[in-house]
Amino acid sequence: MSETPDVGSVGGSWVVTVWADRDYFELVRARGTTGDPDDLPGDFPTDLAPREIALTADEVRVGRAGDRTGTDAPEIDLGGPPRDPGVSKLHAVLLALPPDRWVVIDAGSTNGTTLNYGEEPLTPDTPVALRPGDHIHVGAWTTLTVDRR
Repeated sequence: MSETPDVGSVGGSWVVTVWADRDYFELVRARGTTGDPDDLPGDFPTDLAPREIALTADEVRVGRAGDRTGTDAPEIDLGGPPRDPGVSKLHAVLLALPPDRWVVIDAGSTNGTTLNYGEEPLTPDTPVALRPGDHIHVGAWTTLTVDRR
């Protein structure tokens, strides 16, 4: 993970919890919205522990590392293991806005980004305001929950 500057102008303390979301996984399978159905994992990753990431930069990229050297790794790397087959290299971006607000932007991902179990994916390159407790869904089973502490 690369060093990121503090968000002095935004204030507050925001965190993202990344977790394997069984409800979202079942919705994705039912909707058939991850591209090639053969690319979906056969089993839900039950042994994946949630991880919490502090939002300390003005821009936080969500995706999977393009190479193992980490030179192009997003700040929230979802490359696994286990690898979520529906996550794009650059899937979404979280942006800090003063005062103490965040937005999510789908970065033109292959499988889209949704909020709060919604059916319609976000319009690429369009900022959507986030509230504490919102669920950002990417890939086949990954959910990022944003919260303020």
